[in-house]
Amino acid sequence: MRIVYSRVSTATQSLLRQRHILTEAGLLIRTEGVAEGFRSAEGVLLFEDPATSSKIPALERPAFARVAAAAHPGDVLTVSELFRLCRDLVDIHAVRDWCQARGVALRVLSGPLSNFHDLAANDATTALLINVITAVGPFQRDLQNELTAEGIVAAEAEGRYRGRPAVPDARSVGCRQRRDEERGER
Repeated sequence: MRIVYSRVSTATQSLLRQRHILTEAGLLIRTEGVAEGFRSAEGVLLFEDPATSSKIPALERPAFARVAAAAHPGDVLTVSELFRLCRDLVDIHAVRDWCQARGVALRVLSGPLSNFHDLAANDATTALLINVITAVGPFQRDLQNELTAEGIVAAEAEGRYRGRPAVPDARSVGCRQRRDEERGER
């Protein structure tokens, strides 16, 4: 059986990008006229954790509990990206241990580990590469946050950073309408 797991952190995020990657891999099928727009391909079980923080370890998430109940030896657990499943080294090792104990292969479709047939394989090379790549993830996130903060400071220093434009309230819109009417504009 092929098992697919997807997750987003907040209610405002969308599973669409992950679903597109999974569709390209033949695991999901695009459907018209259906609210979600996707369905599982033949022989694929889909489990999704919408609005589930990455601070919750993968093995403790509601949809992953359903994955655990459905998984059997020889199954393949597929995710679009490693960081949709796990955020840190401890979490990825816990998932790898879980997969190894159950005889389930772990496959990632995009990113630097996408060329591995089974990320849960019990060999030294796979373990080393997972350790390196998962250590880079938090570093990359921290670096991106630093660069964003520096960019905001630089933009503020030049007077270009103002935040979001204000949304006009009803009172200011009414004043503008009256002024335009007085001028004969509309």
